[in-house]
Order: sequence, then C-alpha cells, then structure tokens
Amino acid sequence: MSNGRIPLMAHLVAGYPDASGCRAAARGLVEGGAAYLEVQIPFSDPSADGPAIRDACSAALEKGSSVKEALALVADLRKSYPEVPVFLMAYTSLVFTPGTAAFAETAAAAGASGLIVPDLPFDADEGLADACDAVSSKGGRAICSVPVAAPSMKAARLAAMASLGRPYLYAALRAGITGASTEIGEDTKAFLSAAGKGGSKLLGGFGIRSGAQARIVAPYVHAVVAGSVFVDAISAVAAAQSAGRKNGFAGSPAVRDEAIRRAVYEKAREITEG
Repeated sequence: MSNGRIPLMAHLVAGYPDASGCRAAARGLVEGGAAYLEVQIPFSDPSADGPAIRDACSAALEKGSSVKEALALVADLRKSYPEVPVFLMAYTSLVFTPGTAAFAETAAAAGASGLIVPDLPFDADEGLADACDAVSSKGGRAICSVPVAAPSMKAARLAAMASLGRPYLYAALRAGITGASTEIGEDTKAFLSAAGKGGSKLLGGFGIRSGAQARIVAPYVHAVVAGSVFVDAISAVAAAQSAGRKNGFAGSPAVRDEAIRRAVYEKAREITEG
C-alpha cells in the first residue's frame, strides 16, 4: 500500500451503459484512486461472471458494442490516463477466432498491458503467453498473459502456475462466479500465499464489495480487484434515469454521466481507503 491507500484494479464492461457512460465511469474510477483498469470485452456467455456483469455484457452487446470498440476504449483510456495500466479481459473464443498472435498484437497496439482470459488454462493457452512474449520482444509496447488461479486448484497445479513467474497472476478469492460477497478466511490467505510463491504480482478479486474486505485482502496481494460493485453502481444510475424518462423527468446524458462518475468515484474511494 502507498500512503495508506489500497491498490485497486477496477473492472469495466466496455460499452456499458453506453460509450459516454463507460468513459465517465472510467474517469470516476481513476479519480477515486484506481491503480489499474480492467476492461472486459462484452461476451454473450461470460461463464465466470455473475448476474451484474452478465447483464451489463448483454446490454452492451444489444447496443452494438464490439471487440473493435473495446480496443478503442483501451486506447482512449491509455491516452487519457497514461499513468494507469489497462488490462483487457476476454473469453477464449474472442481470442482464438482471430488467432492468439493477432489478438495479442492488436491488444498491445491499443495499449493493453495484460490479457486476462479466465477460461483459457495456463497450461493449454493456445500459445497466448508465447504470443505476448513475442510482441513484447519486438520492442513495441510490452504485454503479458495473466493466468487465473482459483482456490479449487490442486496444490501441484497451483504450484506449477506460480512457478511460471509471470509478471502478474490473477487470484480468484473463491470458486464460482463474480458478484456475491466474499469472506476472507485462513484458507484464502493460504491460497494467496501459495499463488504468490513464484514472485508474480497477485491481483486478488471475486466478490470485493467494501473497503473492509479490501483491507483484509490487501496485505496478501499486489492489487485488490473489484468489478460487480462498480457495475451495480452504474446500473443504479441507469435505472434511475430510465425511471425518470418514464415519469417525464429525464436528465440530460451529461447529467447522467456525471452521476455515474460520482457513484463509482465514491465506491472506489471507499475501497482504496479501506
């Protein structure tokens, strides 16, 4: 922790609730102290995600959000907030369809510092890690593949993942899907200790919804990851705007975007201040 602040990786669904609202949320997250941003490419069947993010993905896709737009968002964020690394999250089919090498090159060109693909096993990754290394070795923007560890992994397999010594390792704090609140017990702490033995910077998430939770996790990870809590805040603002429209009191898009910025800013400050 720096100056008593908890390092936060904040998750965004690209294009949710729309392009301007998403960028307003990003601004609020950065202003609230986020050290990293994680941009998720909307996907029709996000198997690792709970209802909040799943519904956000569906809404973004219904409005036409695409891989191209998600990459454009990454590029915009890197330009607007050059001090904040941006990681790109996707599911395997989005990576495999254009080819892992092409995807890694395109993501790096957009400015992504890392790729998180939760349904792509570290030991059967279709060459993604090698593709990222190849891109980085060419002298362009460095990008890394971030393996995902879960507490349900067998000890030997977790040790094998940790021994890779990747720059970052995403550690899911519990099995299942995102969204529900997570309890941090001794088993979780032991899991994080094992995951970090190879020297990777741990990104610990799944179910972080409060500063109190973040404070417990922070000593064991490089950065705490939170996502559904911010999607919920965005959704609440969007729902209020929709209700206002039905009652004839809709605010302007600018008013809504400011409400989104403020909502996620306040939650980010709560988490980073513990």
